[in-house]
Amino acid sequence: MRLGRRPDRAEQSRRQASGKGERAEGPVRELDQALRRLVLAHQKAEELTMGKPRLFYVDNLRTMMIIMVILVHLSVTYGGEGSWYYREGRADTPTAIVLTIHNAISQSFFMGLLFLLSAYFTAASCDRKGPGPFLRDRFLRLGIPLLLFEFVIQPFMIYVLVQGGVIDLRRPFADWLTSYYTRFHLGSGPLWFVEALLIFSVLYVAWRRLHKPVLGMGDHPGRLPGLNAFLALAALLGILSFVARLWFPVNWAFGPLNLQLAFFVQYIAMFIVGVIAYRRDWLQRLPATVALPCFLLAGLLVVVALPLLFVLGGAANGQTWRYLGGPHWQSFAYAMWEQLFAVVIMVALIVLFRERFNRQGRLAQAAASSSYTVYIIHAPIIILFALAIRSLHLYPLLKFAVAVLVTIPLSFALANVLRQLPLARRVL
Repeated sequence: MRLGRRPDRAEQSRRQASGKGERAEGPVRELDQALRRLVLAHQKAEELTMGKPRLFYVDNLRTMMIIMVILVHLSVTYGGEGSWYYREGRADTPTAIVLTIHNAISQSFFMGLLFLLSAYFTAASCDRKGPGPFLRDRFLRLGIPLLLFEFVIQPFMIYVLVQGGVIDLRRPFADWLTSYYTRFHLGSGPLWFVEALLIFSVLYVAWRRLHKPVLGMGDHPGRLPGLNAFLALAALLGILSFVARLWFPVNWAFGPLNLQLAFFVQYIAMFIVGVIAYRRDWLQRLPATVALPCFLLAGLLVVVALPLLFVLGGAANGQTWRYLGGPHWQSFAYAMWEQLFAVVIMVALIVLFRERFNRQGRLAQAAASSSYTVYIIHAPIIILFALAIRSLHLYPLLKFAVAVLVTIPLSFALANVLRQLPLARRVL
């Protein structure tokens, strides 16, 4: 029987080296796997500590809503329907129609979307920090600006308006100020939103303590709502809004807290939707295909339904009060239009921003970081600028455009400066 040849020394050396390599490869592989596990554990811990990777599109969408807040308040200043500190005379009919339609479209959804986005981050922040630290942070970031606006900024604006001859207090300003500081009120001006968000945050923590929901985002994603579910939600909100406005018409505010209860059916619903959206990861999971039908429906509602509603209901003849509440078909039709448009445009914008605007340059990042501060300070900026140019004889729509081009960048620039002040970042 023939045996194989005996390996020479060179071959033996190669085999020994190969054996050593194989033996050495085991610990190396184990070390590599251990490092991978460590990296994954670090990423998981980072998710638990910092939340999911930053959703730039949500920040950008929130910035857009803050800009819309400024646009609405400028629109009221120069002739649109709504309540605001300063209205510059009586606008001509074309200006009033254009700006009122602008406000009707914006008011239908922009604050509701802000509540939805705020609730999304409320749930995430409460999970990350725990109920106690979360509430302390809310009272710091919401409570301090609320009090600052109420006791410093609001009196300052009233003083400016008195000095400008816009408001007649019928008594010395010092007497008014004494009365102002000795009666209870909260949520003046646009800070009603901050006040409502603080109330909602407290109620959310109370609900969480009772129900103790499963922590984390997307743990139980469940079934995604479709277009039919969105339409059903809109119909329900429309009916409930109409019913609420039988007692609380649009522009009526609950005095001590300055809350326009006519809109709170939507606001409460959107806050709840925002919490559910976080739990079930809806913002990330919404299919991109839902945006187009929502945009098309929103377009039809604006181009066809809204003008038709305004013409048939008498808005063109100045009878806008029938749309604001009470047992009028105009109020019912407007509430249904408002909520249907709101729901579909919110869905469409969320998907659009997720697919097209999920990135930030330096300017967008700075704007997103300053958007909350802009919300707090934009009112005095608008008032001071409007008073500064009121003697400028321009067509109201052109004046509105000038104010937009100046006050929006000015508000963001000033907000960015204020956030650099000591301790300001903890609050703003």
